[in-house]
Amino acid sequence: MNRPEWLQLALRRSTVTRAVCLTLIVGVVLIAINHGAAILRGNVPLARWLQMALTAVVPYLVSTFSTVQATMELRRGVGGEGAVAGRTSTPGR
Repeated sequence: MNRPEWLQLALRRSTVTRAVCLTLIVGVVLIAINHGAAILRGNVPLARWLQMALTAVVPYLVSTFSTVQATMELRRGVGGEGAVAGRTSTPGR
């Protein structure tokens, strides 16, 4: 049985690598902002560890979703150069 196209794209090495790199940067920043004081106090119970894990999952999912969407749109030929919100640019404007 073939996997759906979106799942194949989501599991592609380049998609996963991009998402992991983004997660390492954005996830760490978000964790520092949202949980930094508690970490510095040493107040990190299991519930907070779970919150930090979810905080890191969000940028991973956003990166994966946007990469998959952009790749699928490029394959379908949607948009084009200068495309913004479904519109293409008009030459000379």
